[in-house]
Amino acid sequence: MEKTRLVNFVAKIMEESGFKAYKNFQTSRHIIDIYGVLPTILGDIGVVVAVKNYDERWEVGLDVLKEMEMVAKTVKASKIVIFSSSYFTESASEYADKRNINLINKDGLMKLAKKFSKRNSEVEGVDEEDENTETSYIPSSSSPINFFNGKKKSLNKGGSSKGSINISLGPSKAILSNTIALIIIVLLISSLLTYIVSLNYKNTAYLGMTKIISSAILSYGLVLLLQRDLMSLLVKGTMVFFASLIIYVILILIGV
Repeated sequence: MEKTRLVNFVAKIMEESGFKAYKNFQTSRHIIDIYGVLPTILGDIGVVVAVKNYDERWEVGLDVLKEMEMVAKTVKASKIVIFSSSYFTESASEYADKRNINLINKDGLMKLAKKFSKRNSEVEGVDEEDENTETSYIPSSSSPINFFNGKKKSLNKGGSSKGSINISLGPSKAILSNTIALIIIVLLISSLLTYIVSLNYKNTAYLGMTKIISSAILSYGLVLLLQRDLMSLLVKGTMVFFASLIIYVILILIGV
């Protein structure tokens, strides 16, 4: 399929996952296929996305990954994602597994596309296998992609799925994946723990430290249940922790 269609397809998925997607984003030295911005309560998180429309015989090599790392530093992006209509070399997969890079190859891309093929609305077509037929796909807002979750290795040709796409979540995980819900849970549990401690200890400083430490453990611990990626853990865990502290400070100021 044409690269433009593939870029539009990826951009649409990102937009329905909460990103602001800027296609063909130009810097002073590079043109980024997609520059995604995810707004959060602590500021925007940037993601650079490369879309490689290669013939299956051509594998994406280590040079592409290193180039995207340079691009990410230029725009101060937090994450790198590379889509390919072919596959990745073994050295590229190993390198990505050690770095902050998500690789999604042809198998992962087709698996993703099939997840969004339930509706028959007119949208960008994706060429499957080597056939000349086109299938229409449309992303669903109820099944967002999490670009910060899962293993970073791509699917090896003919191997098992190790993609970085998290399509479905159980009821409990769906709740925990919501940042606001996560903050509320941290506040409730840490407050409960502090109350229990206060039954035996009345020292204000001791109780304050209990609340801070329990909030930190809960913030990073609950995020760890969903996301094993270090960058995801640091970004979301820190976000929840500091948001909880800010709310506690506000509650103290208003005398609650």
